[in-house]
Amino acid sequence: MKKLFFVIVFIGLYSCNSTKQATTAASDKFVAEKLLDYDLKEVKERFSDANIEEGTNLYDEGTVERNYAILYPGTKDEMHITWNANNEIFDIRFAEEGKWRSASGVKVGTTYKELNELNEIPVSFYGFGWDYSGAVVWNGGKLEDTDLRVFLGAENEPSDKFYGDQVVKASPQEIENMNLKVQAVVLKKS
Repeated sequence: MKKLFFVIVFIGLYSCNSTKQATTAASDKFVAEKLLDYDLKEVKERFSDANIEEGTNLYDEGTVERNYAILYPGTKDEMHITWNANNEIFDIRFAEEGKWRSASGVKVGTTYKELNELNEIPVSFYGFGWDYSGAVVWNGGKLEDTDLRVFLGAENEPSDKFYGDQVVKASPQEIENMNLKVQAVVLKKS
């Protein structure tokens, strides 16, 4: 009877672990950094279900032409990939609250407070209403030396003093009132 009990416990533990591994593997598929070393062929193989759209467009304020691929276009899991001249990934960007996240856990919708916790020290950010609206400055925190760029958006309309090409100086209460959340994530291969 004891042997039967141990066999049942072993099978139960093994099957739980297998389910956990399968779930982890599926969720790891949407860790953006994992794509940085892929070429277009590997992206197409790995994301055969992504209904990939391809094309060419101008970037860097219209000064550079790059090829692009859009994974899961028109869905909350939409991701844009641009390629450099060697057909290697130049950058990856996503701006919807889908499955994508960074290896550090940053995703669209991450709150300002959560971002500070992930960085382990408070971040700063640039003003709104320009090309790099809400760009985060890591201030030497844990995320400083990553390929991760994050842009915040304000859920509540910020006052005029929080607009423009400047690092925002705001009180904790002003930041709380804006209800800041990650609006876009960009990974640029270094």
